[in-house]
Amino acid sequence: MMSTAITTEPNLFSYRKYWAKRFGVAPVLPMSRMEMDELSWDSCDIILVTGDAYIDHPSFGMALIGRLLEAQGFRVGIISQPDWTSARDFSRLGRPNLFFGVTGGNMDSMVNRYTSDKKIRSSDAYTPNGVAGKRPDRAVNVYSHRCREAYKDVPIIIGGIEASLRRIAHYDYWSDQVRKSMLLDSKADLLVYGNAERQVVEIAHRLANGEAIGDIKGIRGTVHFVKQIPEDWVVKDSTEIDKPGALNPKQDPYQEEPACDKKPNAGNPNEKVISFACSSVGMHRQLIRDQRAQTVIRLPAYETVKDDPMLYAHASRVMHAETNPGNARPLIQQHGSRQVWINPPPIPLSTKEMDGVFDLPYSRVPHKAYGKANVPAFEMIQHSVNIMRGCFGGCTFCSITEHEGRIIQSRSEDSIIREIEAIRDTSPAFTGHISDLGGPTANMYRLACKDEKIEAACRKPSCVYPGICPNLNTDHSPLIKLYRRARALPGIKKIFIASGLRYDLAVESPEYVKELVTHHVGGYLKIAPEHTEQGPLSKMMKPGMGTYDRFKEMFDKYSKEAGKEQYLIPYFIAAHPGTTDNDMLNLALWLKRNGFRADQVQAFLPSPMSIATAMYHSGKDTLHKVSRMAEDIPIPKSIKQRRLHKAFLRYHDPENWPLLRDALNAMGRNDLIGNGKHHLIPSYQPKGTVDSSGKIKQFKTKFTGFDNNRSEKSFGKNKAVRKQKK
Repeated sequence: MMSTAITTEPNLFSYRKYWAKRFGVAPVLPMSRMEMDELSWDSCDIILVTGDAYIDHPSFGMALIGRLLEAQGFRVGIISQPDWTSARDFSRLGRPNLFFGVTGGNMDSMVNRYTSDKKIRSSDAYTPNGVAGKRPDRAVNVYSHRCREAYKDVPIIIGGIEASLRRIAHYDYWSDQVRKSMLLDSKADLLVYGNAERQVVEIAHRLANGEAIGDIKGIRGTVHFVKQIPEDWVVKDSTEIDKPGALNPKQDPYQEEPACDKKPNAGNPNEKVISFACSSVGMHRQLIRDQRAQTVIRLPAYETVKDDPMLYAHASRVMHAETNPGNARPLIQQHGSRQVWINPPPIPLSTKEMDGVFDLPYSRVPHKAYGKANVPAFEMIQHSVNIMRGCFGGCTFCSITEHEGRIIQSRSEDSIIREIEAIRDTSPAFTGHISDLGGPTANMYRLACKDEKIEAACRKPSCVYPGICPNLNTDHSPLIKLYRRARALPGIKKIFIASGLRYDLAVESPEYVKELVTHHVGGYLKIAPEHTEQGPLSKMMKPGMGTYDRFKEMFDKYSKEAGKEQYLIPYFIAAHPGTTDNDMLNLALWLKRNGFRADQVQAFLPSPMSIATAMYHSGKDTLHKVSRMAEDIPIPKSIKQRRLHKAFLRYHDPENWPLLRDALNAMGRNDLIGNGKHHLIPSYQPKGTVDSSGKIKQFKTKFTGFDNNRSEKSFGKNKAVRKQKK
């Protein structure tokens, strides 16, 4: 029997260990039969297949899950970046006794391989020496099929961010169509979403105790098939939930309008469907409370949302409203003759459990099979420390919330300090510098709702938009304390904060900003306003530039007090839903006024399942009621317009000037073309660059149109920047 009622979840480390614990802890999880022989293993209980190089470090998902399963007593092997052209590589460790666990890696395989313009990337940071092409498109599907080919009867469980964001019918940017839940396309037995520690541990123990994979149902954070709705469940049609008005409902999550007419059931006609009379709203609320724990929401079928962008947007809105573990209900979606059941998100890990996961005996280095090869992603994170998980920002373009959830899960200070000391004492490449103390954000450590009951009831998509919720604790003192303790450790010369800073939270704690600026910035601090204009910002659920200005004022003040010359580097997104050409022009003018020259720009990439992707696909603002009569929002979709928006971000690049001249003329803004300081771009083309016809033209190269303000001059004083400009 399945139930969504929140109960006390068993501690991750409270399960009775599997008998294979007698083999002890492996120096690294084996990737070959020879390594298994060295460990005296005749077989693996679980084999994890990943599209990444195997790095035995907690920042790599397969290492973390592998070590956690090892701590449960299981023998875990790793198949890393296998040759997917046949099943041979998938049998190199033999038949797993319990299941295959399959993931595309730390990144979605499509995002990993293709740019936002759908061009093939030239490198892969998660592969030795950055070599591209070591994983297939839609790696989870391909790997799962090969596992099935190698051992037909072995259960296959898929997970990681690629599967997590494809757990329901989803818009796929690369094929420009709505695809089925990955559970169907992969032909797997079970899908786990999120970080998945709770799910994977429970599944492993239940399989080890003799349960069949087909009987494992109802685990939070999993997706599986059902033949029919269980008798003790009732079905609520999604159209009864998505009422007119904003996505953010009233504080009482049970305060849903009563349905005056019973709607026809879109699924099985024998299903019990909730229907309430209009005579008493109070009675309606009580009925909802009584039946909520045994209520499943039926989303429009795959075949329907595949061909109807409006219903796809509707399904997206309903799905995002059911993401709080405290009140989320399961969802069900028909795919042909099969029904996909999406259980509510898992209960977040406690601090004690987080400590246990990160305190496992990782070697913290790449597997020896790679020799001296450099894995770029490892080089970047080997001396960084993850202090928390989750994000309550709710940015519509971001996949962190969909994957890790909105509730912050923090490690204890002692656990973090132990990891810093382990890096100091064991890493041969350590020079005294910790590259980052952070996570999905730099400064959400230990921030949470002031009241657990309010948190459990809340259905808002963000705790900080359109303003910071009054129920949110914004006290940064635990983080300040952690910074001070960490940098006081012997042998630690400098601790940098490289994770994305949520500056609208930071300004609530001037003491934190002073601590950060004085001790943890290495000349430059990257932050992400994402845009300057309200149109796109309102679709991103990001604060306005007034908050940025407040933070910059504090940043400059405390930098000056510390006697340091430091600068903010803002990040912006081009071509986001809701962005017009004029919005990008205004952003370019802001960049020029402030002397910023962006070397790399980010164009919006519609990742599966995000709110912004639903906007991109439907052309509607899905933060508000979706209907065919609702006003369309601007969606930069064409390659030409997307390139133009990126060109505005790099207004200083002569290669972009022909495109920008054409656009400015078409917009009636040729007043911005000229050779003065107030112009955006010059009227001439430098020698050797192309013009709007694509022909190389030989023009004079002198150019004096850039602002020579403090920021631009200051960048030139930095040796690294001067070298980059050369």
